[in-house]
Amino acid sequence: MSNGFIQEALYLLLIVNEFVLRIVFSVINGIFFILKLLLHYVFNVNMTESSKKRKRNSNVQPNQTVGLRGVIDANWQKFLSSNLIMDKKTEKPAQENNKAQFSGTFRRARKKKAKDHENIQNMKTLNLAPTETLVNNVDLNKNSESNNLNGVVRKNNQNRVTKFLAMDCEMVGVGYDGNDHMLARVSIVNKFGDCIYDKFVKAREEVKDYRTEISGVRKEDLLNGEEFTVVQKEVSELLKGRILVGHSLKNDLSVLFLSHPKRNIRDTSRYKPFRKITKGSTPSLKRLAKEILGIDIQSGEHSSVEDARAAMKLYCSVARQWEPTLVDKRGKKKVNPDDD
Repeated sequence: MSNGFIQEALYLLLIVNEFVLRIVFSVINGIFFILKLLLHYVFNVNMTESSKKRKRNSNVQPNQTVGLRGVIDANWQKFLSSNLIMDKKTEKPAQENNKAQFSGTFRRARKKKAKDHENIQNMKTLNLAPTETLVNNVDLNKNSESNNLNGVVRKNNQNRVTKFLAMDCEMVGVGYDGNDHMLARVSIVNKFGDCIYDKFVKAREEVKDYRTEISGVRKEDLLNGEEFTVVQKEVSELLKGRILVGHSLKNDLSVLFLSHPKRNIRDTSRYKPFRKITKGSTPSLKRLAKEILGIDIQSGEHSSVEDARAAMKLYCSVARQWEPTLVDKRGKKKVNPDDD
């Protein structure tokens, strides 16, 4: 009997607890609802009043603005129809005087000045080095006049980028035995033999043989050189759309990882009249310079500037005979060798 009584007592306690919890929950819920109503009432009264005010103002203002616009339009029309504006034409002569300051002569002079500095600006954008300041360059024709190159008269604006450019590169040995080639120096001269680009290139891998007795390149030259990617980009921009002259240009372009349109290449090592000197084999630049130009080059350490100048002089000596043969084969528009 005692166990049954205990169970009934526990059951009654559970019912009482559930009832009490429901009462507490309803009380809390009621309090929360009352607080919600209070907050809504407090924070929304101003919003409803402001909206009413806005509606009232919006009902009144349109009529006023319409009336004002009508008055302004009427007054403005009267003002336009009056003689006040017609009398104020004294400002136009001042404008005409200002126009006189920008005459056609001034614009033509400005265009002429821009053309004169075009090549200088191109060299600045490519960060080209000043002529003959990085290395000791050798003049190929010291006894000849400085303003004449094989009958081509040089104009006053020296060191400029011409249509014809000659390039030569120096390489160093890399790889296991040092037999592989890596770019070490790039030199470019214009049609008149002026050096417009000359830079050493930093080594991208270990150099096994600097080939100093031939290339003239030393370790300190590469340490102070320019990054390969920079040189590659500058040379590519410089050669774009121009006639490239050189000796064995295939090797020079390969170490630069560049290509150039075949129709715009003038390789003195592949010119047939020059190859007759060596009975069909590829002649050296040194031999061509000696037999065609009568000058000695590459007597000691090579200079890429000197070799580029020699290649340009070789081309200029036969340009009038060389260009027509190219036109006959390819059917392209004739390139004038006298163009700058």
